[in-house]
Amino acid sequence: MIIPVTVFVALTALCSINGVSLFNTDDSLLLLTRGVATTMLTAMALAINLNSGRFDFSLGSMATLSSVIGATVALNTGGGIVVMAAVTVGSGVLLGVFAGLVYVRLGISPMVCSLGITLLYEGVSFAISGGANVSFLLDTGLTSFSKSPLNMLLVIVAGLAVVFVIFDRSRFGYDYRSLITGQAAAVAAGTNERRNAIGCYAVSGGLMSVVGLIIASQMGYIEAGKLNFGSIGVMFTAFLPMFIGGFIGRFSNDKLGYLLGAFCTTLIGLAFAALRLTSTAQSIANALLLVGFLAYLSNEDRLKRAWRRLAGPPRGTPGPAAPSSPAKPAEVPAVTGASAS
Repeated sequence: MIIPVTVFVALTALCSINGVSLFNTDDSLLLLTRGVATTMLTAMALAINLNSGRFDFSLGSMATLSSVIGATVALNTGGGIVVMAAVTVGSGVLLGVFAGLVYVRLGISPMVCSLGITLLYEGVSFAISGGANVSFLLDTGLTSFSKSPLNMLLVIVAGLAVVFVIFDRSRFGYDYRSLITGQAAAVAAGTNERRNAIGCYAVSGGLMSVVGLIIASQMGYIEAGKLNFGSIGVMFTAFLPMFIGGFIGRFSNDKLGYLLGAFCTTLIGLAFAALRLTSTAQSIANALLLVGFLAYLSNEDRLKRAWRRLAGPPRGTPGPAAPSSPAKPAEVPAVTGASAS
């Protein structure tokens, strides 16, 4: 909790110095919960495959295509947010399964595979929408979902619970961790690596579909005309919270780390908005924060050694032992006349 508390205190002080408040609008709680929800889910979706060495560029295209399918079905059937949410999440899981099947069947680099999947999903979104935005601004049933802090809190709790059960309390999760820590030994012990990879892509797709649902409900429309990797930017928003969450997870559960990492980055975004920084300044500041944090992680041991040299030995540690005095020669017992005899 040291990192999120420090970030909160530092940002509150910075805003106070500049005469503004970190939570200066009536929607601050909604902005905080919605930012934490989308950032946490994206960070977990990115980390699931990245921890196994699979770099996935298709996260944004999965969110876009799944929400396009869900919104289109909901608008055509009049099913409302329930139908939209069910179809969006189901589509996201299937899109993840397809991406996983392409990866394990073709046997190509995961980075190249994800780039191809990104182009494919962006093209399908374009074909479904005809290149135009899928708009439902006047449908309050679809746009009210992401305007409730309670809904966002439920999304956070449900997302954490699902990922925790799948990766910490199931055979699938045990296989996942064994493949991360020792791939060859896990495969030799009978772990099905391909099935596990497809499952990871499915979970990642499901998480990103919820992100797409929240963004679509917030905006009231979906930008489905993005082509040529226009959806990749969603992934880069999750790098800083993912690394912060991974660092916090070294001392606790990594899912809790992603939650706190998302909380920290959302607070930073609220502070930028309160300070009225331009989008360019925000991008530069976020890049500097990411590079600075990665530099710290790369030199963590060196910095700790330098700090120990500056701080000296901790209190209570005995100092160096004083040189011992020369050994005193043993006294020769006096020999009396009675004992001598």
